Amino acid sequence: MSASKRIVLSSDHAAIDLRQTIAKHIEAKGYTVTDIGPTTPESTHYPKHGAAAANTVAKGDADLGIILCGTGQGIMMAANKVPGIRCGVCTDTFSASMIRAHNNANMLSIGARVTGEGLALEIVDAFLGTDFEGGRHATRVDMIEGDA
Repeated sequence: MSASKRIVLSSDHAAIDLRQTIAKHIEAKGYTVTDIGPTTPESTHYPKHGAAAANTVAKGDADLGIILCGTGQGIMMAANKVPGIRCGVCTDTFSASMIRAHNNANMLSIGARVTGEGLALEIVDAFLGTDFEGGRHATRVDMIEGDA
């Protein structure tokens, strides 16, 4: 398990069930979960949920974030507008590991309408179970952040 223990989760209405499943899954693994997503199925706007989770991570109130919407794309775009956030949509475990190892991603996005529950949990485990490698990758992350 990664050194990060505090995880914020959010989603829009399309991903409530998968988000709650992920929350239970990672709580069982010892993570502290803050779930700030909606609990009722009324239509809601993914940008506000992506931004809220991203701001929680950016402020240091969570170590990592996991966000979901129908495809994972829209909520990821909203999260990435917050300075200091590096969020990627993942549909496989290799990508989930690599965005942590090489890009020091601090948020993961998943599409609830395109990723089944079993695979989603494997993606989450790969993301949370991988640490940043640093080294040459740190230079590249600095470039993303505008520091190089």
